[in-house]
Amino acid sequence: MTIQEFRDYMASDKPVEGGSEVHMMFHKLSQEALQITADINSKYHTPEELHDLLEKLWGREVPKSVRMFPPFHTDCGKNTVVGERVFINMGCKFQDQGGIIIDEGALIGHNVVLATLNHMLEPSMRAGMTHAPIHIGKNVWIGANATVLAGVTIGDGAVVAAGAVVTKDVEANTIVGGVPAKVIKKIEIE
Repeated sequence: MTIQEFRDYMASDKPVEGGSEVHMMFHKLSQEALQITADINSKYHTPEELHDLLEKLWGREVPKSVRMFPPFHTDCGKNTVVGERVFINMGCKFQDQGGIIIDEGALIGHNVVLATLNHMLEPSMRAGMTHAPIHIGKNVWIGANATVLAGVTIGDGAVVAAGAVVTKDVEANTIVGGVPAKVIKKIEIE
């Protein structure tokens, strides 16, 4: 299976069966991601060096304006897309098999978790997984220690408060917080 075949499969609504070709690709990509993130996290890299490592990790072109403060962890790496001027702070964990899109100008706080997978609930099928993409809009700010779950879209200009667990879509220019995250207020745009 190629990386593009993997991405195409993960763009479908089909579940991933334990032991399937796609599931085995998870393991292969995980080993690659572990090698690259070990390099990212083991020593200082200039912004240019880190940019090159992110392109290797994500398997695609990354805008030069993307910034990250390691450490960073992912168990796949090949299904993340980031826009211009995205900033990812220390300690983030991206489970990106289901797809993560982060639009331009987004700020991802310390220790944010983006999780695109869920295991099957039926015990005999527990090794299988369902998946759905996460889409973070333009100029979104996700506070420290927040978690965003599979299938969530966060609208442009929204803010996710520190520690929130986002289980549902967030409208543009809205502040959410809590567990599960609920609307705190709308952002007044002048």
